[in-house]
Amino acid sequence: MLSLIPEMLLIAGIILLVSVILSKLSSHAGIPVLLVFLVLGMFMGSEGPVGIYFDNYTYVQYICVFALTIILFSGGLDTDIKEAKPIAKSGIALGTIGVLITAITTGLFIHFILGFDLIASLLIGSIISSTDVSAVISIFRTNKLKLKHRLEHLIEFESAVNDPMANILTLSFVHLMLHPKTSIFEIILSLIQALVIGTIFGFISGKLSVKFINKINLETKGLYPVILIAIALLSFSVSEIVGGSGFLAVYISSLLIGNSAIVSKKAMVSFFDGLAWLMQIIMFIILGLVVFPSELIPSALTSLIIAVGLILIARPLAVYLCMLPSNYNFKEKLFISWTGIKGAVPIVFATYPLVAGIKNSLFIFNIVFFITIISILLQGSTIKILAKKLKLIQETDPGEFLFKKND
Repeated sequence: MLSLIPEMLLIAGIILLVSVILSKLSSHAGIPVLLVFLVLGMFMGSEGPVGIYFDNYTYVQYICVFALTIILFSGGLDTDIKEAKPIAKSGIALGTIGVLITAITTGLFIHFILGFDLIASLLIGSIISSTDVSAVISIFRTNKLKLKHRLEHLIEFESAVNDPMANILTLSFVHLMLHPKTSIFEIILSLIQALVIGTIFGFISGKLSVKFINKINLETKGLYPVILIAIALLSFSVSEIVGGSGFLAVYISSLLIGNSAIVSKKAMVSFFDGLAWLMQIIMFIILGLVVFPSELIPSALTSLIIAVGLILIARPLAVYLCMLPSNYNFKEKLFISWTGIKGAVPIVFATYPLVAGIKNSLFIFNIVFFITIISILLQGSTIKILAKKLKLIQETDPGEFLFKKND
């Protein structure tokens, strides 16, 4: 067994190096880098040339939830509350009410157009209801877009705060499919509980963490990022154990830490930025690895129909209803609607029905995977073109971008 270690490390090193090189090439070719990682995973999978067979969705879920925790924590550290404040109301509305509207509208579309069971339809709608923070950040930073009226701030902020709501809705409908006698009141109560507890625990975790980091006075500065990793994992796990949303707790905790004066802050933010990229690479490759391309074909037409309903009906409806009180014009709302990009998060959420043993869950997983590819390829590759057409691009200094803060 020991003799396999050098070979395994060699493969891991090659994969990471190839991923970085491909990310560079994809940015020049105009192809979203996350799609490259997915394809690389499929290339290595059982039906690809490498032929690695892997179908343990429980392990996939464990690895990807860990990766999402790190990615969300990094996003919170890198978010400047002062920059986000002017767009916070719209962002929170889109990340909560907007996700709910998207999930219900998409679910009803699936139910009435395709004839799926109502609860199963709402489950699929919930899984694909949120935009993906890793996809949005990757695509925006690859294109180096600076948009008028803080649009890029709003879109990135929304993508960071909407995962908890989608996660709660997905878990609620998984529970409803396993326990059909559960009342709607219980579901609503569970949803409110997850949001409230997640928010409270995230706030407490963030405040206590700032005090702890500043008082521990470590001689080895390299251990401070280790503390942050521990905080991210504890914020998620403890919140989930007591009935809250772990993802929401992680984001709020990191948001408070990132906007406080702490020891070695600049180094820790830079460390987490690199770690988040590593998590994205690992997550997308694993998700690509677990997919069997031949099984995607039977779900292709269904996925395309759902994608049309999601992209052209559900997402725009959610954006326009949530942003009625705002001052954004028609072109800006249109652009925000188009940037509802899917990524790893919906695919990870699609493993929940699989792990729970729900009927036809593999078909649901393949549908979600196909829709994600459509979203990344179609929406992700046309963002810059649409921004130019709508005249929303603002000239900016090369060093200024998105939520970057001067530490």
